[in-house]
Amino acid sequence: MLSVVIPVYRNEESLPELLEGLSMVAARARIEHCVAMEAVFVVDGSPDASHAVLVSRLPDASFPSQLLLHSRNFGSFAAIRTGMAAASGDYIGVMAADLQEPPELMLEFLARLMDGDCDVVVGCRSDRDDPPMSRFAASLFWKTYRRFINCEVPLAGVDVFGCNRRFRDELLRLGEANSSLVGLIFWLGFRRAEVYYARRARKYGKTAWSFSRKVNYLLDSVFSFTDLPVKILSAVGLVGVITAILFGLVVLLARVFGGIPVPGYTATVLTVLFFGGLNALGLGIVGSYAWRSFENTKARPLALVMDAHTFPSATVVDDVQKGRD
Repeated sequence: MLSVVIPVYRNEESLPELLEGLSMVAARARIEHCVAMEAVFVVDGSPDASHAVLVSRLPDASFPSQLLLHSRNFGSFAAIRTGMAAASGDYIGVMAADLQEPPELMLEFLARLMDGDCDVVVGCRSDRDDPPMSRFAASLFWKTYRRFINCEVPLAGVDVFGCNRRFRDELLRLGEANSSLVGLIFWLGFRRAEVYYARRARKYGKTAWSFSRKVNYLLDSVFSFTDLPVKILSAVGLVGVITAILFGLVVLLARVFGGIPVPGYTATVLTVLFFGGLNALGLGIVGSYAWRSFENTKARPLALVMDAHTFPSATVVDDVQKGRD
């Protein structure tokens, strides 16, 4: 079985078209690969009618499905974890509900995974039909990510992926909070493959992936997967010490030759300002690591499922009803 995990947040308008696309994927998976498909929807505290739409439409779908509802908005990565934990398939694909990634991409993931030469497949954007500013921001984000966090991440980034059950189990064992799902995928290693696709323009609604969320995601990735801030702090501290020594020599020579009418005033003020700022920066960085460590020691669940439904495919329901008749 192929389990397609789909986090849902403010996607009410795109759901009907998404269900049609998944029906096509299910039919092709059955015909081309002799594999059944289930869909696992995780409504992540969405304020619109996404949950109600799925409750009304999934019983008539041509594929079996699960519908999970988070008690509040925990974030897309938490929703993906919830869906992967509930998935019953031998292969798991993850896609967004906004239809910017084509549903048939799940079939390409399935084909690569069934070949047996990889454990995880990541979707790499070869092109993206997004506004210019969005393309620029995404390009800058992933270039920064590759430069300072993980150079193995594709240049255009990763939004969707597929994996086998072994990889899924290992990924779910990493229950750390305030982390990066993409970072965890590449940290795990295993045999990895790439599938390229063209990202579609967004047809419905507005993305919830705001600038502030991107910044938080980048910070979580930095503090979870690299010690670069500590190295920068150490380098700045070393430069500060050298500067202080040189400045001290200059002040000492000026004092000896009578160049400073008020002894120690300039040196004291500049030294306090410089090292005061340096200490503040250091406390901020160390505090970020301490806070993330504290969050992980709480051992809280990363998400809470408030409601759950399981729907057999409409075809199975019809066959059972005919048998009763």
